[in-house]
Parts: sequence; structure tokens; C-alpha cells
Amino acid sequence: MSDISLLNQTFPTTTGEINLTEIQTEWLIVYFYPKDSTPGCTTQAIGFSCLKDQFDALHTTILGISRDSVKAHQNFTEKQNLTINLISDKEEILCKHFDVIKEKNMYGKLVMGIERSTFIFRNGKLVKEYRKVKAAGHAEQVLEDLKALQSV
Repeated sequence: MSDISLLNQTFPTTTGEINLTEIQTEWLIVYFYPKDSTPGCTTQAIGFSCLKDQFDALHTTILGISRDSVKAHQNFTEKQNLTINLISDKEEILCKHFDVIKEKNMYGKLVMGIERSTFIFRNGKLVKEYRKVKAAGHAEQVLEDLKALQSV
């Protein structure tokens, strides 16, 4: 997982198809979230969208990833006026590669779901990861950490 080049395949997004190995920016942030239009996931997506201009200024691409369909992503994007691109990982290829599918307790029932996680890559190499992320304030934390990484 430390090298994005292992993911040389195309995935469907809200704006077409994308291959993570072909991203032109020096920095890439991929974040995984459980489900479109749920409170925490909405908070997180809006957080990254509100800061997109600042991430763009730091030559950084942001991609949100969940198992929702492209249509669900498009509805979510439209309803929340999101400015970031969302990848549909219905086959869980990315989820498995990044090891974000975990056992979760939902209303007393154990289910397998996405553990909110974020990864920062520089030129395709993993430089920082976050596991068990809390949605509120996360985008701001990632932005601050990215600035620190760029100043090294």
C-alpha cells in the first residue's frame, strides 16, 4: 500500500474515470468514508470541499472513496455542492488494497464496513496515514499536516 503504482487500473468517479497512477499533482490525498449523505461523511466531504482551493494551491489532488455507486456520489455531490471528486469502489478493490474494511458494531449488530481513513501520497509514495478518523476538523488537520510535510 505504500506505493500507488500497484493500483494501475481505472476507477469510476463523479467526473469520469481515473487512474491513480496518472494523477499529475505532486501530492495526492485519498480518504475513505462509509456512506454518502450520512452526517459524518457529509461533514468530512464538505470540509475537504471548503478547503479545496487551499489544497489546489499546494498542488494536491483530493479523492473521496466509498462503496457507493457513481449515481449516489453524483447525487451527494450535487446536494452538498461538493468540489472534490468521489471514486465508486463497489468491488472494494481500493478498500481492500488500503485495508479499510473493518468489523463495526451497527446498532448491536456486527457488520463489515469502511473505517474512516485518509492517506497522503507524494509522487505516488505514502508519506502519512490516518486511521479511525473523526470527521469534524479532519480536513483542516490534513491541510496543516500537508503544509508541514511540504516544508520539510
